[in-house]
Amino acid sequence: MNFDIQAQVWDKDPKKIERAKVVASEIINFIQPNQKLSAFEFGCGTGLLSFELKDSFDRITLADNSEEMIKVLKEKIQVAGIKNFDPLLIDLLEEDINLPMQDVVYTLMALHHMPDIKKTLKTFNSIIKQNGYLCIADLVKEDGSYHTHESDFNEQNGFDRKELTAILLNSDFNVMFYNVCYVIEKVVSNEVKKYPLFLMICKKASN
Repeated sequence: MNFDIQAQVWDKDPKKIERAKVVASEIINFIQPNQKLSAFEFGCGTGLLSFELKDSFDRITLADNSEEMIKVLKEKIQVAGIKNFDPLLIDLLEEDINLPMQDVVYTLMALHHMPDIKKTLKTFNSIIKQNGYLCIADLVKEDGSYHTHESDFNEQNGFDRKELTAILLNSDFNVMFYNVCYVIEKVVSNEVKKYPLFLMICKKASN
């Protein structure tokens, strides 16, 4: 998927805004950051999820490797006058960066685009403070039809709860919360199909 091309129209889909609100509410209810914690959004896009969380965290770093998405995000930050956002154009899995340790890392619909889940989780673990949180909102395992319109998509067709839990445990994360919190509807081959979206919240294991 070419996210640069989609950047200008990304926020015009009310369903994307709706799911961000739902996921943000669940994160706040479980973690209760109370404006005291730092956060890092992986694959932030135009920042829809972080905009719903902006009043709950002290500072939020928003990272994405799409130049156009970050451009739109910066424009939104300026218009809204937000002072606690730090947008970051980076391919976190390919570039070395000296980031401050974070209390919370969260990601919405980005993990299934990662070809190497274990490497991605290792990167997350390296920037999360001891006993910090990792929040993953993504597709429940699906039949591959979600990205059927993208002939070059060969990453993850969503995630099985047990399989992802096992990978997380091996990456030093303990799963604390799991909930199917939203359903995405898409027209595929002239048929409306439903794709459940889960939120999994994990805690970085103590040494």
